[in-house]
Amino acid sequence: MKKHLFSAFTMLFAVTLLSAQEVVFEEYDLDNGLHVILHQDNGAPVVTTSVMYHVGSKDEDPDKTGFAHFFEHLLFEGTKNIERGEWDQIVASNGGRHNANTFLDRTYYYEVFPSNSLEIGLWLESERLMHPIIGQVGVDTQKEVVQEEKRLRVDNSPYGAFFNEILKNLYTNHPYRWGVIGSFEHLASATLDDFKKFNQTYYVPNNAVLVVAGDFETAKTKKMIEDYFGPIPKGAEIQRPNVKEEPITKTKFAKYHDPNIQIPAILLAYRTPGQGQRDAYVINMISTYLSDGESSKLYKKLVDEKKMALQILSVPIDAEDYSSYIVGGLPVGDNSIQDIKKEIDEEILKLQMELISEKDYQKLQNKFENQFVNANSSVEGIANSLAENYMLKDDTNLINTEIDIYRSITREEIMEVAKKYLKVNQRLELEYLPEQKDAN
Repeated sequence: MKKHLFSAFTMLFAVTLLSAQEVVFEEYDLDNGLHVILHQDNGAPVVTTSVMYHVGSKDEDPDKTGFAHFFEHLLFEGTKNIERGEWDQIVASNGGRHNANTFLDRTYYYEVFPSNSLEIGLWLESERLMHPIIGQVGVDTQKEVVQEEKRLRVDNSPYGAFFNEILKNLYTNHPYRWGVIGSFEHLASATLDDFKKFNQTYYVPNNAVLVVAGDFETAKTKKMIEDYFGPIPKGAEIQRPNVKEEPITKTKFAKYHDPNIQIPAILLAYRTPGQGQRDAYVINMISTYLSDGESSKLYKKLVDEKKMALQILSVPIDAEDYSSYIVGGLPVGDNSIQDIKKEIDEEILKLQMELISEKDYQKLQNKFENQFVNANSSVEGIANSLAENYMLKDDTNLINTEIDIYRSITREEIMEVAKKYLKVNQRLELEYLPEQKDAN
């Protein structure tokens, strides 16, 4: 009886918390096509300004890859009104912090300021859009920065190349195949005009969403947005790649030798639906159940109980056109990567043939409830969610309703989606191996 009362109280608390957490927002378009989303929260004197551009590595010329990520760096070089090297100083001297990131489908810039510095954030982002300087000095400087980043994160980092190797082998035609980092050779050979053309094509207001989240006065903020962003000319309509991949019907095999590792890994990668589709949400639940964290089935089985694996790897890649579910492991002792693969396949088969238990199902629901609450626990997180839901899922209000999708997923649906997408003949098997040593 006490157990039932506790469960009922826990569920009631969760529902109350989620109801109280509803994110209220307003959205509208400027005449130049810039989409604006405002979320007012006067609970703390902090405000986030962010701009997401609908451009990622997917939008690059196959012979000029790496541009989207390169621009993430280049557009901090300065503008007509901000000298080179001053961007960081302006942010810091006004008590703020800032960052940016790039992925397959989008590039995101943001600042977090005390609310009395909101205008600084809006000015900075309008400058990035209206008055960027695409000059040879900045390009040459950032080429060195990007090359060093690639050396640190990919070339000289243990298992650092697995993301690129997965995408390269999982996709044949789609531009996801070259990954975010792209080719440094392409960047090195690109002309200044190539960079200017990329900027003129994608860094336009009608290819962006501006989010202001936090402590601000709505009327005053709308006027500042109009003043700073309204005069920016609308760009030409973006021509997006529309490349379809043929379904994988026969297992793909690949090997990669990494000089930075001593322990091999097996990685199984499945191509799954784009992140806005219902089946993609089910795949996220499957990923969490099988391989996300120390409470997952594969971790408990292979690391804790059988002690066959040093680590279980889980890398779901959510993207606009296609997503990917990647699962794998690092063997320990006398176990091989083939032993790990066999155990993973046994758990996937079990998922395809049997309903998960009610207890495990409830654990999953609780975990996604917690993730949902945590994602929207700060204005910084809310700004990112609002931008991404609008741009990549075409529904800004998912910030309030996405949890309902997870709640509606049934155990039967989990089994059917596992059957549909996690087939042996529909995957890539990547053996990620230590570099071979010369016999001499």
